Parts: sequence; structure tokens; C-alpha cells
Amino acid sequence: MVINHLSEIMGRKRLKIADVVAGTGLAINTVSGLYHDKVKRVDLETLDKLCDFLEVGIGEILEHVKEGS
Repeated sequence: MVINHLSEIMGRKRLKIADVVAGTGLAINTVSGLYHDKVKRVDLETLDKLCDFLEVGIGEILEHVKEGS
């Protein structure tokens, strides 16, 4: 299972969805879907923009854990 930590990171940095949209150029639906953990797939370019803007690595946004752990 993949766990999405975007909302936690944004919360720590006190960023709103609109801040991330403005800072990355991503569509609001893309950022909102990731923030609310509603997406099934993420484009590598999207992750790259988020990592650059948030100054984090991919492993800080997404985490893989074994089912049943």
C-alpha cells in the first residue's frame, strides 16, 4: 500500500492548496486530489514539481508499506 503524506507536509509548512497550485503551476484538481488522497495515479512530472516546491524528496511525499503491517 502506498501512503500519501502531502497533506501532512502542507500542514507543517502551513500551505494551502492554492499556495501549492500557484507555486507549482499544477492544476487545482491535481493538487486537491492528492491532498485529499483521492487519486489512483500520479505523474512523475507532478511529483517532480511538488518535490521542488516543497523542498522534499519523493520518499517524504509517498511511502510504501506492506499490506497487513
